[in-house]
Amino acid sequence: MILFYTNYIDGNIARLDQDQARHCVQVLRKKVGDAISFVDGEGGFYEGIIQETGKKKCVIQILQNKQGFNKRPFNLHIAIAPTKNINRLEWFLEKATEIGIDEITPIICHHSERRHLKTDRLRKIIVAAMKQSLKAYLPILHEPLSFKQFMQLHRTTEVKYIAQGAESIALKDNYSMQKDVLLLIGPEGDFSKDELALAYKNGFQGVHMGKNRLRTETAGIVACHTLNLLNE
Repeated sequence: MILFYTNYIDGNIARLDQDQARHCVQVLRKKVGDAISFVDGEGGFYEGIIQETGKKKCVIQILQNKQGFNKRPFNLHIAIAPTKNINRLEWFLEKATEIGIDEITPIICHHSERRHLKTDRLRKIIVAAMKQSLKAYLPILHEPLSFKQFMQLHRTTEVKYIAQGAESIALKDNYSMQKDVLLLIGPEGDFSKDELALAYKNGFQGVHMGKNRLRTETAGIVACHTLNLLNE
């Protein structure tokens, strides 16, 4: 199944944006009367037929829709330090979206080697991964924040973890099903002592994802998979 994404919906009519319309009409050769499926990024899965086309236009008549499509029983927010090699962060975003994640915040830490991101490109990667994995919910990619800024904004999440070494508690042994969770994952050089102290002061608990030392993006994927598996 080829899935499209749009939130331009008005009653029983939807419109693809220029990039997706071009792909649908010019690349896939879809034409008026063809069946099409799309999601709105907010849990809606739609089926319809193409009503009007153009080089950069595709108008869809909605025939049926399902709301809350494959909704997961918990909210997962991972705040992760951007990797020096941007390809590794992009890989994390793609795979985490495929597995199941709701929010991602890049956090700039004391030891961060990358402090600037092109979030527009990263959002396109997330959209593509959502469509490829047939999901109806589009993960939110927040703008980058410093570690201190993030601490000031996120104090009320039900369960809060910070990734630490094997001397901490295993994530799989500490988490309870269907609880919203916020997980912090640090840069290649780990969190600073001051950052750890601030996190603990704000109610974060240290956890590990296994005995092996993992790269930043690998730790993110292991955590994402573990939490989704525990909620099945």
